[in-house]
Amino acid sequence: MKLRNLATIYIFNGNKILMMYRIGSRLFKGALWAGIGGHFEKDELNEPTKCVLRELLEETGIKIEDLDNLKLKYITTRKANDEIRQQYIYFANLTNKSVDILHCDEGEISWIEIDEILNLKMSFTNGDCLKHYFSVGKNNDEIYSGVVNVLEDKPTMNFIALRDFSTTY
Repeated sequence: MKLRNLATIYIFNGNKILMMYRIGSRLFKGALWAGIGGHFEKDELNEPTKCVLRELLEETGIKIEDLDNLKLKYITTRKANDEIRQQYIYFANLTNKSVDILHCDEGEISWIEIDEILNLKMSFTNGDCLKHYFSVGKNNDEIYSGVVNVLEDKPTMNFIALRDFSTTY
């Protein structure tokens, strides 16, 4: 069994979110909407922020200086195709409104109205995280762990806020 690490970011610009329309990848067939992101490089395995910022720059041209309030909000885990997939999901606000978004070979990048986001065809994991974010996550500073399970042939996601735990033994 392999471990696959991914990082994704959703960037807000007023009442819009930057999304990518991807047509097929190593992880899925068909077409899906997603945040900006991708797979960890070897030197990023313990630094998901490094991964998401690299992917953001490569796919859009947006730099960390163009963002405000960058936060890790979700860490999801699921088993698929003999892999355990962990995804780190970030949110941020765009501060540099004059940034030119690059053309990306991995998909079509668009600013989508927040009201339309949950109507888009997305992966189960990203869709459920966005539903949770808009109903709960945006109102606090918690980081949530989400685990995908399958019950009666339907995926479900259980969220729990991560709490600090340390021990002296």
